[in-house]
Amino acid sequence: MRIVLAHNTYQHQGGEDVVFWQERDLLRAAGHNVLEYQRSNRELEHYSPLRRMSLVGRTVWAPDSHREFTALLRKHRPDIVHVHNTFPLISPSVYWACRGEQVPVVQTLHNYRLFCPGANCFRAGRPCEDCIDGNFWQGAAHGCYRGSRTQTAAVALMLAVHHAHKTWTRMVDRYIVLTAFARSRFVKAGLPAEKITVKPNCVNPDPGKRQGKGSYALFVGRVSQEKGAHTLLRAWRRLPSAFSLRIAGDGPSSAQLESEVRAQNLSNVTFLGRLPREQVIAAMKNARFVIFPSELYENLPLTIIEAFACGVPVLASNLGAMQEIVEDGSTGLFFQPGDAEDLARTVTRALEQPEYVCRLGEQARKEYEAKYTASEDCRRLLEIYQRVITERQPQTGQAVADNLEETPSA
Repeated sequence: MRIVLAHNTYQHQGGEDVVFWQERDLLRAAGHNVLEYQRSNRELEHYSPLRRMSLVGRTVWAPDSHREFTALLRKHRPDIVHVHNTFPLISPSVYWACRGEQVPVVQTLHNYRLFCPGANCFRAGRPCEDCIDGNFWQGAAHGCYRGSRTQTAAVALMLAVHHAHKTWTRMVDRYIVLTAFARSRFVKAGLPAEKITVKPNCVNPDPGKRQGKGSYALFVGRVSQEKGAHTLLRAWRRLPSAFSLRIAGDGPSSAQLESEVRAQNLSNVTFLGRLPREQVIAAMKNARFVIFPSELYENLPLTIIEAFACGVPVLASNLGAMQEIVEDGSTGLFFQPGDAEDLARTVTRALEQPEYVCRLGEQARKEYEAKYTASEDCRRLLEIYQRVITERQPQTGQAVADNLEETPSA
Protein backbone atom coordinates (compact mmCIF):
# COMPACT_ATOMS: atom_id res chain seq x y z
CA MET A 1 0.00 0.00 0.00
CA ARG A 2 1.26 3.51 -0.81
CA ILE A 3 0.43 5.86 2.08
CA VAL A 4 1.04 9.58 2.55
CA LEU A 5 1.25 10.83 6.14
CA ALA A 6 0.78 14.57 6.71
CA HIS A 7 1.67 16.33 9.94
CA ASN A 8 2.46 19.83 11.20
CA THR A 9 4.96 19.23 14.01
CA TYR A 10 5.20 21.41 17.10
CA GLN A 11 8.06 23.62 18.29
CA HIS A 12 8.35 21.47 21.39
CA GLN A 13 7.84 17.76 20.82
CA GLY A 14 4.45 16.56 22.00
CA GLY A 15 2.43 13.38 22.10
CA GLU A 16 1.00 13.96 18.62
CA ASP A 17 4.49 14.06 17.14
CA VAL A 18 5.39 10.81 18.90
CA VAL A 19 2.29 9.06 17.54
CA PHE A 20 3.00 10.31 14.01
CA TRP A 21 6.55 8.91 14.08
CA GLN A 22 5.46 5.65 15.74
CA GLU A 23 2.77 4.90 13.19
CA ARG A 24 5.05 5.84 10.32
CA ASP A 25 7.66 3.36 11.54
CA LEU A 26 5.07 0.63 12.16
CA LEU A 27 3.68 0.96 8.65
CA ARG A 28 7.13 0.84 7.09
CA ALA A 29 8.08 -2.18 9.18
CA ALA A 30 4.92 -3.89 7.88
CA GLY A 31 6.23 -3.44 4.32
CA HIS A 32 4.18 -0.44 3.16
CA ASN A 33 5.49 2.47 1.10
CA VAL A 34 5.12 5.49 3.38
CA LEU A 35 5.67 9.05 2.16
CA GLU A 36 5.71 12.05 4.48
CA TYR A 37 4.58 15.62 4.12
CA GLN A 38 5.70 17.64 7.13
CA ARG A 39 5.78 21.28 8.11
CA SER A 40 7.24 22.41 11.41
CA ASN A 41 6.24 25.27 13.68
CA ARG A 42 9.96 25.94 14.01
CA GLU A 43 9.60 27.64 10.63
CA LEU A 44 7.85 30.46 12.49
CA GLU A 45 11.12 31.34 14.24
CA HIS A 46 12.37 32.73 10.93
CA TYR A 47 9.21 34.71 10.09
CA SER A 48 9.50 38.50 10.04
CA PRO A 49 6.82 40.49 11.92
CA LEU A 50 5.23 41.33 8.57
CA ARG A 51 5.16 37.70 7.48
CA ARG A 52 3.66 36.65 10.80
CA MET A 53 0.66 38.77 9.92
CA SER A 54 0.00 36.40 7.02
CA LEU A 55 -0.54 33.52 9.46
CA VAL A 56 -4.19 34.48 9.87
CA GLY A 57 -4.85 33.83 6.20
CA ARG A 58 -2.66 30.77 5.83
CA THR A 59 -4.24 29.14 8.87
CA VAL A 60 -7.45 29.12 6.81
CA TRP A 61 -5.82 28.25 3.48
CA ALA A 62 -2.08 27.82 2.85
CA PRO A 63 -1.50 28.16 -0.91
CA ASP A 64 2.03 26.74 -0.77
CA SER A 65 0.92 23.66 1.17
CA HIS A 66 -1.98 23.11 -1.24
CA ARG A 67 0.35 23.44 -4.22
CA GLU A 68 3.07 21.18 -2.78
CA PHE A 69 0.60 18.57 -1.62
CA THR A 70 -1.17 18.45 -4.95
CA ALA A 71 2.18 17.92 -6.69
CA LEU A 72 3.05 15.13 -4.26
CA LEU A 73 -0.27 13.38 -4.91
CA ARG A 74 0.10 13.64 -8.66
CA LYS A 75 3.64 12.31 -8.59
CA HIS A 76 3.13 9.35 -6.26
CA ARG A 77 -0.60 8.51 -6.63
CA PRO A 78 -1.04 7.18 -3.08
CA ASP A 79 -3.80 4.77 -2.09
CA ILE A 80 -4.66 6.86 0.96
CA VAL A 81 -3.65 10.00 2.86
CA HIS A 82 -3.55 10.02 6.66
CA VAL A 83 -3.52 13.48 8.23
CA HIS A 84 -2.48 14.02 11.84
CA ASN A 85 -2.25 17.80 12.29
CA THR A 86 -2.65 20.68 9.83
CA PHE A 87 -2.44 23.63 12.23
CA PRO A 88 -1.22 26.20 11.39
CA LEU A 89 1.19 25.89 8.42
CA ILE A 90 -0.33 23.03 6.42
CA SER A 91 -3.95 24.21 6.80
CA PRO A 92 -7.11 22.33 5.75
CA SER A 93 -6.22 23.09 2.12
CA VAL A 94 -4.66 19.62 1.86
CA TYR A 95 -8.07 17.99 2.25
CA TRP A 96 -9.25 19.81 -0.85
CA ALA A 97 -6.08 18.76 -2.67
CA CYS A 98 -6.92 15.13 -1.86
CA ARG A 99 -10.48 15.54 -3.11
CA GLY A 100 -9.19 17.13 -6.31
CA GLU A 101 -6.93 14.12 -6.92
CA GLN A 102 -9.59 11.64 -5.75
CA VAL A 103 -7.46 10.25 -2.91
CA PRO A 104 -9.30 9.10 0.24
CA VAL A 105 -8.46 10.81 3.52
CA VAL A 106 -8.17 9.55 7.09
CA GLN A 107 -7.72 12.09 9.89
CA THR A 108 -6.63 11.36 13.46
CA LEU A 109 -8.18 13.79 15.94
CA HIS A 110 -5.49 14.12 18.60
CA ASN A 111 -7.22 17.06 20.31
CA TYR A 112 -10.52 18.95 20.23
CA ARG A 113 -9.53 21.80 17.90
CA LEU A 114 -12.29 21.04 15.35
CA PHE A 115 -14.79 22.61 17.76
CA CYS A 116 -12.58 24.32 20.37
CA PRO A 117 -10.19 27.13 19.36
CA GLY A 118 -8.05 26.33 22.41
CA ALA A 119 -8.09 22.62 21.46
CA ASN A 120 -8.45 21.39 25.04
CA CYS A 121 -12.04 22.25 26.14
CA PHE A 122 -10.77 24.04 29.22
CA ARG A 123 -11.44 27.59 30.43
CA ALA A 124 -11.51 29.39 33.76
CA GLY A 125 -10.30 26.33 35.62
CA ARG A 126 -12.96 23.92 34.37
CA PRO A 127 -13.97 21.86 31.31
CA CYS A 128 -15.70 24.04 28.74
CA GLU A 129 -17.90 23.20 25.74
CA ASP A 130 -19.13 26.72 24.94
CA CYS A 131 -17.98 26.51 21.30
CA ILE A 132 -19.23 23.00 20.58
CA ASP A 133 -22.32 24.35 18.78
CA GLY A 134 -20.16 26.25 16.28
CA ASN A 135 -20.02 29.68 17.95
CA PHE A 136 -16.22 29.82 17.88
CA TRP A 137 -16.06 33.55 18.50
CA GLN A 138 -16.75 32.95 22.18
CA GLY A 139 -13.27 31.39 22.32
CA ALA A 140 -11.85 34.51 20.67
CA ALA A 141 -13.54 36.74 23.24
CA HIS A 142 -11.89 34.77 26.04
CA GLY A 143 -8.49 34.40 24.33
CA CYS A 144 -8.60 30.62 24.71
CA TYR A 145 -5.62 30.00 22.40
CA ARG A 146 -2.38 31.04 24.10
CA GLY A 147 -4.25 33.67 26.13
CA SER A 148 -4.48 35.89 23.03
CA ARG A 149 -7.74 37.19 21.56
CA THR A 150 -5.97 37.96 18.27
CA GLN A 151 -4.45 34.49 17.87
CA THR A 152 -7.66 32.82 18.98
CA ALA A 153 -9.60 34.86 16.42
CA ALA A 154 -7.36 33.44 13.69
CA VAL A 155 -8.21 29.90 14.82
CA ALA A 156 -11.90 30.77 15.11
CA LEU A 157 -11.85 32.16 11.58
CA MET A 158 -10.31 28.95 10.24
CA LEU A 159 -12.95 26.86 12.01
CA ALA A 160 -15.82 29.08 10.89
CA VAL A 161 -14.73 29.09 7.24
CA HIS A 162 -14.28 25.34 7.01
CA HIS A 163 -17.44 24.57 8.92
CA ALA A 164 -19.29 26.79 6.45
CA HIS A 165 -17.70 24.97 3.50
CA LYS A 166 -18.37 21.60 5.16
CA THR A 167 -14.70 20.64 4.89
CA TRP A 168 -14.88 18.42 7.96
CA THR A 169 -17.96 16.52 6.82
CA ARG A 170 -17.28 16.25 3.06
CA MET A 171 -13.51 16.18 2.60
CA VAL A 172 -12.56 13.55 5.20
CA ASP A 173 -13.60 9.93 4.66
CA ARG A 174 -12.84 8.60 8.14
CA TYR A 175 -11.88 10.11 11.47
CA ILE A 176 -9.85 8.24 14.05
CA VAL A 177 -10.45 9.19 17.67
CA LEU A 178 -8.64 7.67 20.60
CA THR A 179 -11.52 7.02 23.00
CA ALA A 180 -15.28 6.58 22.96
CA PHE A 181 -15.51 9.70 25.14
CA ALA A 182 -13.80 11.78 22.43
CA ARG A 183 -16.12 10.27 19.85
CA SER A 184 -19.15 11.42 21.85
CA ARG A 185 -17.83 15.01 21.92
CA PHE A 186 -17.20 15.13 18.17
CA VAL A 187 -20.61 13.67 17.39
CA LYS A 188 -22.15 16.34 19.61
CA ALA A 189 -20.14 18.93 17.64
CA GLY A 190 -21.69 17.71 14.38
CA LEU A 191 -19.30 15.19 12.83
CA PRO A 192 -21.16 12.25 11.27
CA ALA A 193 -21.10 9.37 13.76
CA GLU A 194 -20.67 6.83 10.97
CA LYS A 195 -17.38 8.48 9.96
CA ILE A 196 -15.74 8.18 13.38
CA THR A 197 -13.75 5.09 14.44
CA VAL A 198 -12.20 4.59 17.88
CA LYS A 199 -8.59 3.39 17.71
CA PRO A 200 -6.22 4.02 20.61
CA ASN A 201 -2.52 4.72 20.24
CA CYS A 202 0.19 2.29 21.30
CA VAL A 203 3.35 2.18 23.39
CA ASN A 204 6.26 1.12 21.22
CA PRO A 205 8.70 -0.32 21.95
CA ASP A 206 7.27 -2.36 24.79
CA PRO A 207 9.19 -1.19 27.90
CA GLY A 208 8.55 -4.48 29.69
CA LYS A 209 6.96 -5.11 33.04
CA ARG A 210 8.63 -3.72 36.15
CA GLN A 211 10.13 -5.79 38.92
CA GLY A 212 9.35 -4.94 42.52
CA LYS A 213 6.74 -2.75 44.18
CA GLY A 214 8.16 0.75 43.71
CA SER A 215 8.96 3.27 46.40
CA TYR A 216 7.44 6.63 45.44
CA ALA A 217 4.60 8.34 43.61
CA LEU A 218 5.30 9.78 40.18
CA PHE A 219 3.76 12.59 38.15
CA VAL A 220 4.73 12.82 34.48
CA GLY A 221 3.58 15.68 32.29
CA ARG A 222 3.17 19.39 31.85
CA VAL A 223 3.46 21.21 35.16
CA SER A 224 0.44 23.46 34.90
CA GLN A 225 -2.91 24.20 36.49
CA GLU A 226 -5.00 22.35 33.90
CA LYS A 227 -2.87 19.23 34.33
CA GLY A 228 -3.63 19.25 38.05
CA ALA A 229 -0.13 20.09 39.30
CA HIS A 230 -1.42 22.60 41.87
CA THR A 231 -4.01 20.12 43.15
CA LEU A 232 -1.29 17.49 43.44
CA LEU A 233 0.92 19.71 45.57
CA ARG A 234 -2.00 20.71 47.81
CA ALA A 235 -2.74 17.03 48.34
CA TRP A 236 0.87 16.27 49.23
CA ARG A 237 0.83 18.82 52.04
CA ARG A 238 -1.81 16.62 53.70
CA LEU A 239 0.25 13.41 53.48
CA PRO A 240 2.94 11.95 55.76
CA SER A 241 6.45 13.15 55.00
CA ALA A 242 7.67 9.54 54.79
CA PHE A 243 6.25 9.04 51.29
CA SER A 244 7.89 10.86 48.42
CA LEU A 245 6.57 12.39 45.22
CA ARG A 246 8.65 12.89 42.09
CA ILE A 247 7.54 15.29 39.37
CA ALA A 248 8.90 14.68 35.88
CA GLY A 249 8.18 17.51 33.46
CA ASP A 250 8.16 21.26 33.19
CA GLY A 251 5.66 23.95 32.38
CA PRO A 252 4.33 27.39 33.29
CA SER A 253 3.77 26.45 36.95
CA SER A 254 7.19 24.86 37.54
CA ALA A 255 8.93 27.87 39.09
CA GLN A 256 5.98 28.76 41.34
CA LEU A 257 5.52 25.22 42.65
CA GLU A 258 9.23 24.65 43.19
CA SER A 259 9.34 27.89 45.19
CA GLU A 260 6.40 26.74 47.32
CA VAL A 261 8.05 23.40 47.98
CA ARG A 262 11.22 25.13 49.20
CA ALA A 263 9.30 27.66 51.31
CA GLN A 264 7.25 24.93 52.99
CA ASN A 265 10.23 22.59 53.37
CA LEU A 266 8.50 19.71 51.61
CA SER A 267 11.57 17.54 51.43
CA ASN A 268 9.52 14.60 50.13
CA VAL A 269 8.77 16.38 46.82
CA THR A 270 11.41 16.28 44.08
CA PHE A 271 11.28 18.05 40.71
CA LEU A 272 13.10 16.06 38.05
CA GLY A 273 12.51 18.43 35.15
CA ARG A 274 11.79 17.29 31.61
CA LEU A 275 13.25 13.81 31.02
CA PRO A 276 13.94 11.81 27.86
CA ARG A 277 11.63 8.85 27.33
CA GLU A 278 14.06 6.19 28.57
CA GLN A 279 14.45 8.04 31.88
CA VAL A 280 10.68 8.47 32.18
CA ILE A 281 10.24 4.72 31.74
CA ALA A 282 12.93 4.01 34.33
CA ALA A 283 11.21 6.38 36.77
CA MET A 284 7.87 4.64 36.17
CA LYS A 285 9.29 1.20 36.83
CA ASN A 286 10.58 2.37 40.21
CA ALA A 287 7.33 4.08 41.18
CA ARG A 288 4.64 2.46 43.30
CA PHE A 289 2.01 4.22 41.21
CA VAL A 290 1.64 7.09 38.73
CA ILE A 291 -0.66 9.99 39.56
CA PHE A 292 -2.56 11.63 36.69
CA PRO A 293 -4.52 14.55 38.22
CA SER A 294 -5.51 16.29 34.97
CA GLU A 295 -8.51 18.61 35.09
CA LEU A 296 -8.92 18.43 31.30
CA TYR A 297 -11.05 16.00 29.34
CA GLU A 298 -7.81 14.65 27.78
CA ASN A 299 -7.81 12.28 24.81
CA LEU A 300 -5.49 9.31 25.34
CA PRO A 301 -2.65 10.37 27.64
CA LEU A 302 0.57 8.57 26.72
CA THR A 303 1.59 8.71 30.39
CA ILE A 304 -1.26 6.41 31.39
CA ILE A 305 -0.67 3.72 28.78
CA GLU A 306 3.10 3.86 29.34
CA ALA A 307 2.44 3.22 33.04
CA PHE A 308 0.20 0.28 32.10
CA ALA A 309 2.95 -1.10 29.85
CA CYS A 310 5.33 -0.97 32.81
CA GLY A 311 2.83 -2.76 35.03
CA VAL A 312 2.25 0.34 37.16
CA PRO A 313 -1.27 1.36 38.25
CA VAL A 314 -2.56 4.89 37.78
CA LEU A 315 -4.36 7.13 40.24
CA ALA A 316 -6.41 9.37 37.95
CA SER A 317 -8.99 12.12 38.14
CA ASN A 318 -12.47 10.80 37.45
CA LEU A 319 -13.09 12.90 34.35
CA GLY A 320 -13.43 12.63 30.59
CA ALA A 321 -11.31 10.04 28.83
CA MET A 322 -9.65 8.95 32.09
CA GLN A 323 -12.97 7.42 33.16
CA GLU A 324 -12.72 5.14 30.15
CA ILE A 325 -8.99 4.31 30.11
CA VAL A 326 -8.55 3.59 33.83
CA GLU A 327 -10.83 1.10 35.53
CA ASP A 328 -11.31 1.93 39.18
CA GLY A 329 -10.25 -0.97 41.36
CA SER A 330 -8.77 -2.88 38.40
CA THR A 331 -6.01 -0.86 36.71
CA GLY A 332 -5.98 2.07 39.10
CA LEU A 333 -8.00 4.27 41.42
CA PHE A 334 -10.09 7.41 40.88
CA PHE A 335 -10.34 10.69 42.78
CA GLN A 336 -12.44 13.75 42.06
CA PRO A 337 -10.74 16.25 39.71
CA GLY A 338 -9.41 19.34 41.46
CA ASP A 339 -10.15 17.89 44.90
CA ALA A 340 -6.89 17.79 46.90
CA GLU A 341 -8.50 16.14 49.91
CA ASP A 342 -9.94 13.31 47.83
CA LEU A 343 -6.60 12.84 46.09
CA ALA A 344 -4.85 12.67 49.48
CA ARG A 345 -7.37 10.06 50.67
CA THR A 346 -6.82 7.99 47.53
CA VAL A 347 -3.03 8.14 47.90
CA THR A 348 -3.34 7.13 51.55
CA ARG A 349 -5.50 4.16 50.58
CA ALA A 350 -2.87 3.08 48.05
CA LEU A 351 -0.06 3.49 50.59
CA GLU A 352 -1.85 1.40 53.18
CA GLN A 353 -2.52 -1.50 50.77
CA PRO A 354 0.75 -2.26 48.92
CA GLU A 355 -0.28 -5.79 47.87
CA TYR A 356 -3.54 -4.47 46.48
CA VAL A 357 -1.62 -1.85 44.48
CA CYS A 358 0.63 -4.60 43.10
CA ARG A 359 -2.44 -6.48 41.87
CA LEU A 360 -3.66 -3.31 40.19
CA GLY A 361 -0.30 -3.12 38.43
CA GLU A 362 -0.62 -6.70 37.21
CA GLN A 363 -4.01 -5.92 35.71
CA ALA A 364 -2.68 -2.69 34.17
CA ARG A 365 -0.04 -4.71 32.31
CA LYS A 366 -2.74 -7.08 31.00
CA GLU A 367 -4.71 -4.06 29.79
CA TYR A 368 -1.66 -2.88 27.84
CA GLU A 369 -1.16 -6.29 26.26
CA ALA A 370 -4.81 -6.43 25.20
CA LYS A 371 -5.21 -2.90 23.79
CA TYR A 372 -2.05 -0.87 23.41
CA THR A 373 0.66 -2.97 21.72
CA ALA A 374 2.30 -1.98 18.44
CA SER A 375 0.99 -5.06 16.63
CA GLU A 376 -2.61 -4.33 17.65
CA ASP A 377 -2.24 -0.67 16.66
CA CYS A 378 -0.89 -1.53 13.20
CA ARG A 379 -3.58 -4.14 12.61
CA ARG A 380 -6.38 -1.71 13.44
CA LEU A 381 -4.84 1.09 11.39
CA LEU A 382 -4.51 -1.04 8.26
CA GLU A 383 -8.05 -2.31 8.74
CA ILE A 384 -9.31 1.29 8.75
CA TYR A 385 -7.31 2.16 5.62
CA GLN A 386 -8.61 -0.85 3.73
CA ARG A 387 -12.21 -0.14 4.67
CA VAL A 388 -11.93 3.49 3.56
CA ILE A 389 -10.30 2.55 0.24
CA THR A 390 -12.98 -0.05 -0.45
CA GLU A 391 -15.80 2.37 0.39
CA ARG A 392 -14.38 5.08 -1.87
CA GLN A 393 -13.93 2.95 -5.01
CA PRO A 394 -17.43 3.48 -6.45
CA GLN A 395 -17.45 7.20 -5.59
CA THR A 396 -14.93 8.63 -8.07
CA GLY A 397 -17.64 10.22 -10.19
CA GLN A 398 -19.12 12.03 -7.19
CA ALA A 399 -15.62 13.13 -6.15
CA VAL A 400 -15.18 14.92 -9.46
CA ALA A 401 -18.56 16.64 -9.02
CA ASP A 402 -17.70 17.73 -5.48
CA ASN A 403 -14.42 19.21 -6.65
CA LEU A 404 -16.27 21.52 -9.05
CA GLU A 405 -17.85 23.29 -6.08
CA GLU A 406 -16.39 26.49 -4.72
CA THR A 407 -13.42 26.00 -2.38
CA PRO A 408 -12.44 28.17 0.62
CA SER A 409 -9.61 29.77 -1.39
CA ALA A 410 -11.96 31.15 -4.02
